[in-house]
Amino acid sequence: MRKILYIYILLVATLASSCSVFQRYSRPEITTDKLFGEVAQYSDDKTTIADISWREFFTDPYLQKLIEQGLENNPDMRAAAQRVLAAEASLRVAKLSFIPSFAFAPSLSTSNSGVSSYTLPVNASWEIDITGKTINSKRRAQVAYEQSKLYRQSVETALIASIANTYYTLLMLDAQITISRTTAASWKENVRIMKAMKLAGMTNEASVSQTEANSCSIDASLFDLEYDILQVENTLALLLGTTPQKFERGSIYDQNINTSLCIGVPAQLLTRRPDVRNAEKALEQAFYATNIARGSFIPTLTLGGTLGWQDQLGQAIASPAGWLASFTAKLATDIFNSGAKHANLKIAKAEQEQALIAFQHALLTAGSEVNDAIAKCQTARSKKDIRTRQIKALESAVNSTRQLMSHSESTYLEVLTAQQTLLSAQLSQIADSFEEIQGVINLYHALGGGIDHNEDISTLPKFSLKKR
Repeated sequence: MRKILYIYILLVATLASSCSVFQRYSRPEITTDKLFGEVAQYSDDKTTIADISWREFFTDPYLQKLIEQGLENNPDMRAAAQRVLAAEASLRVAKLSFIPSFAFAPSLSTSNSGVSSYTLPVNASWEIDITGKTINSKRRAQVAYEQSKLYRQSVETALIASIANTYYTLLMLDAQITISRTTAASWKENVRIMKAMKLAGMTNEASVSQTEANSCSIDASLFDLEYDILQVENTLALLLGTTPQKFERGSIYDQNINTSLCIGVPAQLLTRRPDVRNAEKALEQAFYATNIARGSFIPTLTLGGTLGWQDQLGQAIASPAGWLASFTAKLATDIFNSGAKHANLKIAKAEQEQALIAFQHALLTAGSEVNDAIAKCQTARSKKDIRTRQIKALESAVNSTRQLMSHSESTYLEVLTAQQTLLSAQLSQIADSFEEIQGVINLYHALGGGIDHNEDISTLPKFSLKKR
């Protein structure tokens, strides 16, 4: 009777201590106040440009075709898809651990007297999950599966943004090389005019040489631009998972990209950014790993049984006396490995804390990227307005110096200088337009745009914000 009482007390104590290992993960308090910095204009409006699908956000048909090709052929996307399949298989294995194990173990034996007997038992064993190891392993595998899908989404959104940025870089270089070629032709005409003026005694050799040098400089810049275009096309080919080639594309002047800076509220990054959600899933996995480490201190309870029959060879097996049936219950704990268990628990707790720090850092990084993208857009727009006025003034300066030269009140070098400055301003204006587009693309990506909008956002985990 006393032994039964001791066993009962041990079971009650074990079950009481195991309650904590069955706890589910809950998100720690996360502060998102002012996550976007002072550049962002905060409002209660939760509308964001990330709500727009990439097909609606990028309306250029050439770019849409390239993005579709990249999503289908990019090596990173294909590897991420295989990662999802592997995680799904691991989840199936974890779910099967709840099922009892069965084993058929027939045996044949012969005694010294020459009598042979056989046994045909079926053994069953089932470890009752009072340590929480099975359920936590299953939850961890479930989180790993969800994490693999989030990783695929992270690769997808980054790929869409990279293809778009590379495509618009090509359009910028196309516009710059077009202007440079027009200017190069104009400078060749300037060289012809300067040589004619020298023959007429209206200028000297130094002016002619200076004009020829400037013309050669522009001709050389054309080769640099052509090389830059080739490099960007090669980069785009790698993103698309294809061989280097020329890509059909539009013009930067015909783009109709959404330049809205609608950013919503910072807390949306917790449910929109795949990389932030992926970092939280890593924290969730670490939480369940800590539960498993805690559960190792709890004794294991295993139920077992055998059902079958045994008899001597050549005799009937229909007799009830030949049947085997047994049932066992075993409560076991490892008392000589306590030090290793404590060490493993410390390791699990440390890794959980590291995952929490990584999650917080991922959120801060996301906020910083949003801030950078907003600042880039605003700066480019401000420069664009100033650049337009600058180009207008330089065009007027070129016309004025030409008129003054016709009245011998200005030298032709002043005309050439004005033209050189105008070219630089025109190239910079194209770069400013590209920077604005790039800033909007980066903002779209930073807010979590580009994910599959067929996903039900309402099923994402709820959260509460810590108030300052």
